[in-house]
Amino acid sequence: MDLGARLHALRKARGLSQRELAKRVGVTNSTISLIEQNKVSPSVSSLKKVLEGIPISLAEFFTSDFQGEGEDSPFFSPGRQPDVGANGIHYYLIGNGRQARQMCILREVMPPGSDTGAEMLRHDGEEGGVVVQGQVEVTVGDQVCVLGSGEGYYFESRQPHRFRNLGDDDAILVSASAPPTF
Repeated sequence: MDLGARLHALRKARGLSQRELAKRVGVTNSTISLIEQNKVSPSVSSLKKVLEGIPISLAEFFTSDFQGEGEDSPFFSPGRQPDVGANGIHYYLIGNGRQARQMCILREVMPPGSDTGAEMLRHDGEEGGVVVQGQVEVTVGDQVCVLGSGEGYYFESRQPHRFRNLGDDDAILVSASAPPTF
């Protein structure tokens, strides 16, 4: 096992700098750096002390996968965002695996010409989002608007709605709905 790489991945997954972790456990940041580079092999008690600064137990350290952050992590790298898409549109779900999730957050990638479908969508709750890149035609009920980068929408999602990418490039949106639809 590459102990240094494992500590590095864990520290990064928890959003800690070497300096912050070192400060928490009362060592120099060069000590943390040397451990992460596998230039120093810490004793079990030293490693336990470092892990207490995160905090995480020795057992969790050796049995968990930190390359994609832990199950209870509030952070979701692209590897922890499953694609739940349809109709050629990629819907990357943020918060997958969270127990009792109260909302659905999606990073949506719509290829050129993609469309949520001729049949309008309807579901319980509310929905909102922001176009990050591209141009998207959004239809809500009998209202139609072409939204560009930085523009957003928010509506009662029981209203019939539809999204279409009108541009020649991928359109990217970040959306949220409650209650969760995925």
